[in-house]
Amino acid sequence: MAIVKHGSAQWSGGLKDGRGKISTESGALKEHPYGFKTRFEGVPGSNPEELIGAAHAACFTMALSKVLGDAGLTADSLETTAKVTLDQVGDGFAITGIELSLRGRVPGTDAATFTKLADQAKIGCPVSKALKAVPISLNVHFG
Repeated sequence: MAIVKHGSAQWSGGLKDGRGKISTESGALKEHPYGFKTRFEGVPGSNPEELIGAAHAACFTMALSKVLGDAGLTADSLETTAKVTLDQVGDGFAITGIELSLRGRVPGTDAATFTKLADQAKIGCPVSKALKAVPISLNVHFG
């Protein structure tokens, strides 16, 4: 059974003076603004890298909850931050790294076991898998 979720973006104008809007199927984001300045110049607003970071942090944390449950453990709290690095590579830009930082309280385990289980979750997380290498298809409709 495949689960399919939708996100969308709208854009008008040029790269530096244009404006975009990001929306999600759930309505969590509805025409949320983004643009060049929010991505490259530190102006408040959203950008693709922070959205990837939020998605990765959320997916990893849920995956860890499952791995912990499989080990008979339940977390009191798990907090994950994903630091996504965007660097200039050649003539363009590329995401060159993602650093997951995890803080958790899990009764009944120790630091070594928690770290081992977190590593398993990182490998098993669907977003981690997607960011390794995913075939990307493109359907273009013009006009």
